[in-house]
Amino acid sequence: MTRLLVECTHVFKHPMVNSGIQRVVRNVIKQLPASVQGVECLPVVVINSQLYRVLRLAPLDTPFLNALQTFGERLERLAHRFWQWHQRRDARCTSKLSRGLLYVAYQFTQIGVFGLPIRLIRQINRRQLLKRCIPLQHQSGDQLVLLDSSWHSDFFAHVEQLKRDGVGVIAVVYDLIPLTHPQFYDTRLVEVFNEWFEWITRTADGYMAISATVRDQVRGELQRRIGADQTDSRWFDFFHLGSELDLHHSAASVEPRLKNLFAAPGAVFLMVSTIEPRKNHAYLLDAFDRAWAAGSTARLCIAGRIGWKCDALLERIRNHPELNRRLFMFNDLSDTSLEYAYAQASALVFPSFVEGFGLPLVEAMQRGLPAMGSDIAVFREIGGEFMAYFDLLDPQSLADLIDTYQRSGQFPAARDVADWRWIGWREASEQLATRSLDHVQQAPRVPARPHAHCS
Repeated sequence: MTRLLVECTHVFKHPMVNSGIQRVVRNVIKQLPASVQGVECLPVVVINSQLYRVLRLAPLDTPFLNALQTFGERLERLAHRFWQWHQRRDARCTSKLSRGLLYVAYQFTQIGVFGLPIRLIRQINRRQLLKRCIPLQHQSGDQLVLLDSSWHSDFFAHVEQLKRDGVGVIAVVYDLIPLTHPQFYDTRLVEVFNEWFEWITRTADGYMAISATVRDQVRGELQRRIGADQTDSRWFDFFHLGSELDLHHSAASVEPRLKNLFAAPGAVFLMVSTIEPRKNHAYLLDAFDRAWAAGSTARLCIAGRIGWKCDALLERIRNHPELNRRLFMFNDLSDTSLEYAYAQASALVFPSFVEGFGLPLVEAMQRGLPAMGSDIAVFREIGGEFMAYFDLLDPQSLADLIDTYQRSGQFPAARDVADWRWIGWREASEQLATRSLDHVQQAPRVPARPHAHCS
């Protein structure tokens, strides 16, 4: 094996996004060890069918060129979707003539509609691009770790070529929720994610999940799609995520309204997540409505950007009689303000229906903030006896936990969160690299396939 190439294309193109997967990718790349077990580890991106080594994830201060790059990316995504459409139609064609006509139409559209504008934008952007990354020649034996949200990317065909050249492919899987719970997402995202998973099913040699729970789900999904024998020829493992808020700056100011909330006496329960159906904010409001009706003085602070399919929930919050009295919402907190909220809150509440990991739980508990969460497998994996769990079918079970905690002052978990320990991003990055390499080194070497192309 030559090198471990850890891919971060989407975050490289959108470096200011700071939620979920983007936070994971940025922190793993920042903490990526220079080498593990004598194998060099490099952050890379795949752009314009070319592999680059990343020098800088942060964007350059060039507003017009940044906007032009964004437009070019959107055009390339359309071209990628057109390629996917062609692949599906080609697979359905039964005659050579129809396949030939389809191929001609595809080439004409790809070159005339997409190719020329994309090529021009790429030439303009290339000078800017080379200030943040440099071209990298792949080698047989390299291992490409698809760390980023590659379902958003347009490099499938190029990765397939790398694989034909003897590069191993490792897919990082954060969760299978668009497959298992499609009702929580827009139809287009479900389709894109399913196409991506079908692609990594065919392409990846191994799979790294972000929890043992997801690892087992991925193995089960592959068995369903390709059978036990084919699944057994792949390897499956997981690594856990870190917890530091890397964009936190001690000199930055805390949101004044947030400071005022915590300056008032009394318990504040914190919920941190994007506002979207899977996070189950409606259950949270139901539980607190019951607690308030029973006389609780607890306050609820909802922190998270506005996501999708949440219009009814936002309407409920904005018209709630306790808004800005015992119910507060913040949709654009900085890491500095979020760090302050974790430090000041009485407990975290996290009622998600389903998660691949549950990063806010780790962020909270690592800082000594006790957490109440849904009684789901992955939260048990992370929190064990240090968390308090409630029944998602019964909002009263959360209301009872709130009441118990307020009356007794004793958090209702079997063990004290002060004794809980977790890894940081450096250890998380090392886990990803080390466990990937362990599996690759144990697997039989597959030689590069013969091919006819110029490199």
